[in-house]
Amino acid sequence: MPSIQPVFLADAHCGDAQVIELEPSSHVGYQLKHIALHGAQRYIEAIEAFQIMLAKLDSARGMQIRKLRDKYVSPSRAEGVIRTFIDAQLHTAPLHLLNINTRLLCDREAQIGAFKTTAEYEQLLLSIMKHADFPMERIVDAVATYFHYAMLSHRWGENEPLLHDIQDNDVYKLKAADGLVKLQSFCKLVRREGYHWAWVDTCCIDQNNHVELQKSLNSMFAWYRRSALTVVHLSDVPPSSKSGTLAKSVWNTRGWTVPEFLAPKVIRFYQQDWTPYLDDHSPNHKESVEIIDELEDATGIYERVLVAFQPGMKDARQKLQWVSTRVTTMPEDIAYSLFGIFGIHLPILYGENAQNALGRLLQEIVARSGDITALDWVGQPSEFNSCLPAHISSYAAPPRALPYLSEDQIQTAVSSLRHTAAVDQASKFYDQLVNTSAPRFANCRLHLPCIVFPVTEVRRRSGPDQDALSTYAVKADGLDDLSITTEENLIQFSRLRPTRRTFLLVRPWDRRLLELPDFADDDEENLGDCPPLDDSDESVSDSPGEEELADSGSYSRALRLIVRLGQPFGAFLLAQQRGGEYKRVASDHDIIARVKDVTSVHSMMDLRTLEIL
Repeated sequence: MPSIQPVFLADAHCGDAQVIELEPSSHVGYQLKHIALHGAQRYIEAIEAFQIMLAKLDSARGMQIRKLRDKYVSPSRAEGVIRTFIDAQLHTAPLHLLNINTRLLCDREAQIGAFKTTAEYEQLLLSIMKHADFPMERIVDAVATYFHYAMLSHRWGENEPLLHDIQDNDVYKLKAADGLVKLQSFCKLVRREGYHWAWVDTCCIDQNNHVELQKSLNSMFAWYRRSALTVVHLSDVPPSSKSGTLAKSVWNTRGWTVPEFLAPKVIRFYQQDWTPYLDDHSPNHKESVEIIDELEDATGIYERVLVAFQPGMKDARQKLQWVSTRVTTMPEDIAYSLFGIFGIHLPILYGENAQNALGRLLQEIVARSGDITALDWVGQPSEFNSCLPAHISSYAAPPRALPYLSEDQIQTAVSSLRHTAAVDQASKFYDQLVNTSAPRFANCRLHLPCIVFPVTEVRRRSGPDQDALSTYAVKADGLDDLSITTEENLIQFSRLRPTRRTFLLVRPWDRRLLELPDFADDDEENLGDCPPLDDSDESVSDSPGEEELADSGSYSRALRLIVRLGQPFGAFLLAQQRGGEYKRVASDHDIIARVKDVTSVHSMMDLRTLEIL
């Protein structure tokens, strides 16, 4: 709103002063004074005049005046309404932010205090006071717009300023050092973009406050997600670089940068001198085909995921592969950086070691999702649990590629099984598997449902030592013979020379083999188009052949399962321990097993839930 000219303002003040003098108990003079001050953008004085006007209305006796008062909102109530929306906005924002205007670090209360000194706040307060039915959406928009913040993604360098270095200091007046120059350059960029707030991980987290550090690391993904802009500074990418330089940047090797480029909706890449990468001045580099194609090639993450990533448990094995070659300064951070990607909140326990941190993450993934693909790895076993890897690098190799059956092949195999004695057994086994519980963890012990094949023979094959690895010929009931290479020294035995220690080859049970519908993906709206069932409709209950059709469908599902179980699968070799639990024997390659005779269903029906240490 343009300012009212000084002469007009003086006349207005003269007019309202006269009205107030003639009718000191009336609200009219103060209403006129408020209008004049509001037009002059003197909002604080306008609010004061409006408060007096409301007090005059409160003391008035006429019914009409009372009705007029109901149209307005008191300042305290208006402030309370705004505060409610501010608290909701800041609840999901970083705890500390840099005020771009004052160049000072602000906590939550200081952020709110800064808002209250702005013309935007005063205008919003007046609007609510003057309109009891002021639209809530406009309050949300005003608060959100003011508190929009930009975040920095970068590779930590030398002399990075920490929170205690900048607290209570103007960041532009501090002595320039490598990290401080970067901070100042970032703040200038954010100011040019029109935002009031900026966040940098080096100086906006109190590293010495355990509670704040815990909340910050668990909230990091959400903060980047809700940022208005995420700026990526590539300190080793020189000006005027060509396509392909981003992929070679050290920034692209770090663990924490994965959530930092997946989470934001708006992201821009800047070179060493803070000019846009590839001279791309578009508002969002997630919409740049050239940049996203380069990032896809560099990270192995599909373009559609880079552009519109959704956190959660889905495709757990693939997400673990994304970070399998990345590094972090603190060993535990390789696991902590994944918490937001999986939508998990867990305690941050620096000093617990990388194995324990990764173990807690994988335990949570398996326990909450039932997804056993996280158990698909090759390498050293973890001390946390032998079914989990010691290092994230064990996920670097793509998941094992197993033969794929076409629908025609499945139907052919099902038809051949219908003429065997396997149908009834298959149906019973199918029902048993449908009711099998999901895997779960308790005190670092994995309770894993498995189809079990007892090992009957283990023989070491002769040959030169290969880095302390030994190769064993392994036989198990119902399976083709196997060759397994491991660092462990296995007991040799056979049916003629048995051992008291039990060894098992197992197929971890995967419910996806049941081919059940994913109810989360059902379109519930279609249910409204279905007519209600009428119990009196005899055609429903007396439909000829219905029971036979149901049995046929049930048998078909069971036989399809048997066909799938007859295909090669990734097996675990388990060795029994003194207390009856088992440990997984790690191999230097995937153990691919196959049943000898798919028609011999009974050989696949040993279903147990094993406790694995």
